[in-house]
Amino acid sequence: MTLRKIAQVGHPILRETARHLSREELASEEVQSFIDDLVETMRDAQGAGLAAIQIYESISICAIEVGDNPRYPYKPKVPLTILVNPVIEELGDERFNNYEGCLSVPNLRGVVSRSMRIRIRAWDRHGNDIDEEIVGITAGTYQHEVDHLNGSLFLDRVTESKTLCTWDAFKRFYEAEFAESVRAIVERVGS
Repeated sequence: MTLRKIAQVGHPILRETARHLSREELASEEVQSFIDDLVETMRDAQGAGLAAIQIYESISICAIEVGDNPRYPYKPKVPLTILVNPVIEELGDERFNNYEGCLSVPNLRGVVSRSMRIRIRAWDRHGNDIDEEIVGITAGTYQHEVDHLNGSLFLDRVTESKTLCTWDAFKRFYEAEFAESVRAIVERVGS
């Protein structure tokens, strides 16, 4: 496994639409090794997710995992999930405000409106079908990562530019209130 460099905002690759893979390509040693690198890089950077495009591979794969991450102690746990060729369908009109940041946009956070319920269709890393409903804060994480595969950054979805702040300002002024809203969502919808 190899740690990869993470593309930073402004790099043209972050605005590309990722190419879908065939099951045969996914099964290749090269792609399976790449997935290992993706996971290792995400964990090393303490991210909740990472898309292939963020490490300079314009293929439709992302990883999501939330464990005992010191950056997000209030986020619900998500076991390691690999999504290949993911497609999201929003379910219902309910939305929530999610204070987001991104490994490709260091030291900046802002409020993004996300769908409370989504349906995700994808393959896992072995080409098995995934078709699940995801709710709450976890749904926000899925939407953020799939956005990357469609050439979109959270900055494109910030609802009000006045919510943009540095990580330190977020921790000092907004984290406690946001963490409480996360707890309320988790209590209500379970994730």
